[in-house]
Amino acid sequence: MFDRADLANARRLVVKVGTSTLTYPTGKLNLAQIESLVRQVADLANRGHEIIFVTSGAVGAGMGRLGFQKRPKAIPEKQACAAVGQGILMHMYEKLFAEYGQVVAQVLLTRDDLAFRKRYVNAGNTLETLLRLGAIPIINENDTVAIDEIRLRFGDNDTLAALVAGMVRSDLLILLTDLDGLYTANPRFCPDAALIKQVDEITPEIEAMATDGGTSLGTGGMITKLRAAGICVHSGVAMVIARGAQPNVLRDIMTGANIGTFFVPKPKPLPGYKRWLAFGSPVNGYLYIDPGAAGALVDGGKSLLPCGITGTEGNYGGGDLVGVVDPAGQEIARGVTNYSASEVAQIMGKQCTEIQEILGNKMDDEVIHRDNLIITAGQRQGKQQAKMRV
Repeated sequence: MFDRADLANARRLVVKVGTSTLTYPTGKLNLAQIESLVRQVADLANRGHEIIFVTSGAVGAGMGRLGFQKRPKAIPEKQACAAVGQGILMHMYEKLFAEYGQVVAQVLLTRDDLAFRKRYVNAGNTLETLLRLGAIPIINENDTVAIDEIRLRFGDNDTLAALVAGMVRSDLLILLTDLDGLYTANPRFCPDAALIKQVDEITPEIEAMATDGGTSLGTGGMITKLRAAGICVHSGVAMVIARGAQPNVLRDIMTGANIGTFFVPKPKPLPGYKRWLAFGSPVNGYLYIDPGAAGALVDGGKSLLPCGITGTEGNYGGGDLVGVVDPAGQEIARGVTNYSASEVAQIMGKQCTEIQEILGNKMDDEVIHRDNLIITAGQRQGKQQAKMRV
C-alpha cells in the first residue's frame, strides 16, 4: 500500500495554495508567505520534481487593490477583483521564481476546458509540454470571464487541482490551507477535535466531519477538499492536506514527515477516459432505470439498453454525458448517451429491435455502451466502515 514513506519518490506533484494562505485578512498579499512557498517549490524543482502550482487569491488580491474591505457578493465585482488580482499574483510569482532561476507559465482554465473531452486532452498536452520544457505551470480558474466558476460550480480550486492532478497523472496533490488537516470536528468551535493523520477510505462518516465554509476571503472549506480527495484517490493520486503557513511544509511532506492528513490512493485507479467520465464533465441530464437494469450495470458490467429505462430528465443530445439513476434515486453511473432526450423518451422501455421502427433510424442497440460508462455508486456512497488514523 502507498504510504507516506513513498512520497520522497513522487516525481510529479501538484501544489494548491488557498486564498487564506496567500493573503492577510485585509485582502492584501502576504508577501513573506508567498516568498516562502516559492522558495520551497523552487527547491523541490531543483531536486528533480516536476511541479504544477495551483493558486487561489486573485479575487482576494484584487480586493486590496480596489479598496474592498470584504469579499464582494456581486458577480461583476468579483470578476473585476479577479481581473486586477490575477495580474498582481502573476507579477509576484514571475519575479520571485525568477530569483531562484525558475521559469513559470500562466495557465487559466474554465469548467468548459475540462468538460469537453477534446479540450481536456489539449489542456493536458499543454501542461505535459510545459513540464517537459522545465517550466512550472501556475494555474488558476479564469474567474474574469467564467461566471459558473466564480459561483463555485467548479468546487473552487481544490477540485480544479484534483482534476489537474488526475489529468497529468501526478503522484501527489498537496492542498495548503489555514488548518493542519482534516479534524474529527471543526477545531475553530470544538477544542476537543482531533487531527486525522491518515484516511484509507473516504466514507460518509468522514465526510460528516468536514465543515462547509472557508474564510471570508476564500471560497472552499473542508468539504471541497474531501471532494478533491475523492477525485485523487480514484485517480491513483495520493493527497495531503496541511497548513500552508507551517515552516518548510512542502519539504517536510516530501520527506515523509507525519504532518497534515494523508489520503491513500486506490491501488487500481480509473483509466484516463473513465476518470474524465466520472469527474471531468458535469452531466447534461439523467436517465432513470429499473432494478434489473441497475443490477446489470453495477454487478454485470453490461451496457444500458432502452428496455431498462423508465424515465428521462434534461435536454441532452446524442454524445452528451448523462447520469444514471436507480429506483432509490441514487446516481449509480454516468456515461455518454447515443441518443438525445427526445429519442430516449420514445424508445425507453422498448426492445432494441423496435428502435428502427420507432425512430426511423438506429444508432446503436445500447443507449449507453459499457465502454462509455462509469459506475459511480461505490465512489459516492462509501459503504465500508471508516478507516482512519487519529
